[in-house]
Amino acid sequence: MNLNDQGFIVGSDIPVLSQATHLVTKNNLLGPFPIETKQIVLGMGCFWGTEKLFYNLSGIYITAAGYSNGITENPTYEQVCSGRTGHAETVLIVYYPNTLNLKNILKIFFEMHDPTQLNRQGNDIGTQYRSILTYETEEERLLMTEVLEKYNKNISAVKNREIKTFIQPRTKFFYAEELHQQYLIKNPHGYCNHGYNGVSCNL
Repeated sequence: MNLNDQGFIVGSDIPVLSQATHLVTKNNLLGPFPIETKQIVLGMGCFWGTEKLFYNLSGIYITAAGYSNGITENPTYEQVCSGRTGHAETVLIVYYPNTLNLKNILKIFFEMHDPTQLNRQGNDIGTQYRSILTYETEEERLLMTEVLEKYNKNISAVKNREIKTFIQPRTKFFYAEELHQQYLIKNPHGYCNHGYNGVSCNL
């Protein structure tokens, strides 16, 4: 394993995904995307189940599994799972804001996993499974922070635990291998630990 001075895996110049079509929307995963769409990259544990929560929603152009907010360029799944790339398993959501707004997305995000767990979801343990929201604009950051703070009061009252979700600037998103894209369509009985956590996110 080739590591840099900080102990992270040295990446590659070659993306692990060069072409793919979304199995639900039939749009190109790699773009270009319509100018009227917006994007968000978020992580809430294993990206298989995360992607499933969003790809059937009205207003979705594409969803894609991938890796973000790490160090290694073009990491592989095995490299990310080693914990030596710094990446989180995330999902890119490209959506039409006139149909699906960011508040709707944040509500699903907070309700459908346990954001009080640090670097894990259920039996999935490691920094790659961290709960993370990424933003591109100050407006997005402020909204994410506002929703998190309000929801933290609700979930703390019920579970007596604090939210551990990271809110960070979005860095480069690296697409995961083709087999991970819309994985639970290809493997309908595949592993998924996402579901309602029992605390409503009232916006």
